[in-house]
Amino acid sequence: MTDLSASPTAPCRTYDDLLARVREGALGPDPRTQRIAVAFTTRQAVRHDGRGTGYRNEVLSLRLAGAVGSCAVEPGQLADSALDDCVGADVATLLDHPLLPVRVAALDAYLMHAVPHTFANGARSVPLPAGSSLEKSRARAKTVVELLDLPTGATVLVVGVVNSLLEALRSRGLGYVPCDLKGGVTEWGEPVVGDALAAAGSCDALLVSGMTLGNGTFEPLREHAQRHGKQLVMFAQTGSAVLPRFLGHGVSAVCAEPYPFFWLDGGPGVVHRYTSCGGAR
Repeated sequence: MTDLSASPTAPCRTYDDLLARVREGALGPDPRTQRIAVAFTTRQAVRHDGRGTGYRNEVLSLRLAGAVGSCAVEPGQLADSALDDCVGADVATLLDHPLLPVRVAALDAYLMHAVPHTFANGARSVPLPAGSSLEKSRARAKTVVELLDLPTGATVLVVGVVNSLLEALRSRGLGYVPCDLKGGVTEWGEPVVGDALAAAGSCDALLVSGMTLGNGTFEPLREHAQRHGKQLVMFAQTGSAVLPRFLGHGVSAVCAEPYPFFWLDGGPGVVHRYTSCGGAR
């Protein structure tokens, strides 16, 4: 009898379960033999036309063979020495690095290499049209929000505030509670809550950024969704190859967007959608 749990695309019950499987080589090559060739950061500042506020992003990316794994970091918080730690290091070593973003980027790079975003691995690729940064942001948001199966009037907890996502939810007749560790207000003056888990109880579904992997808040949200039977849709630049591994164990769908991200180029792009039922949406 075939052991389905040994399949590289078999879902994992927890983040620690995934790490254990990677360390033992159950999902691909021995991580002790896989070395990072290039480490780099990407920084952006953006203020879309017609928007009153802007923001900054910084992402750590690691190159393993033909794959790139990424993890967002707080702008200005990643020391240059972290890049030096990564270059030439094997994945197994980086999975024990003291900095969580380094560990996440290394895991993402390994899984991008071992279990890439292909149809055979459960991905359904969706093209993004060329256009301005705002046009591409809205196209991505529409693709993400389509993964939510909710009636009009339902309320969604949005963890990692993206104004285009909030617009897309409103266009579907859905309410939302915006959440970000930084707090503040949205483009439209709506208060942004800081404690996602505290706000989750009053929401019907969760729409969560992959950045939660890099700040350690993903697992409590996954556990909440699983315990209460709520939809948890992930939109992931951080950990795009990591999050599909939790489908059916708290995560209901993923919109995976590996490097290069939509905001880096005006040309056409692609995102990869996964659902727990394995079907295209």
